[in-house]
Amino acid sequence: MEPIEYSGYYPGLIGEMIALHGSYYAEHHGFDLSFESMEARELGEFGEAYSPQRDFWQAARCGREFAGSIAIDGRIKSDLGVRLRWFIVNPKIQCRGVGGRLLANALEFCRDAGHKRIHLFTVKGLDAARSLYLKQGFELTKEYTVEQWGITLVEQVYVLDL
Repeated sequence: MEPIEYSGYYPGLIGEMIALHGSYYAEHHGFDLSFESMEARELGEFGEAYSPQRDFWQAARCGREFAGSIAIDGRIKSDLGVRLRWFIVNPKIQCRGVGGRLLANALEFCRDAGHKRIHLFTVKGLDAARSLYLKQGFELTKEYTVEQWGITLVEQVYVLDL
């Protein structure tokens, strides 16, 4: 199998990220069009405001295939800190350490940039991602049931103090 290469933004990345998020969450969790639309809108806004001193954006590729992504959105700092977003690994590439590497790179950026706290929103049932978060020291701070994206789901908030 080809090696995994990591980079920042490249033309077409937004489309690849949204395509994988939309198809993965529809297939595995039943999310509807409202999820993909929200992700596309918010990722576009992130791209327009992106600042490499404040924000982090990394993609992984295996040859010509999109393997995964992660971002740190530092635009809005709350009591929860900056926000980890758009973390996903292509199921065809999973179990090759891509998720762990993307997360470690994002956390290293946060430390170097002086971010003191990081948070993320996710849904219950993403066990591989949850394992990575816990391994890096994130703590589950909130869990609640919501009706969104066409289904009832349990949303979770994880926080990491650096």
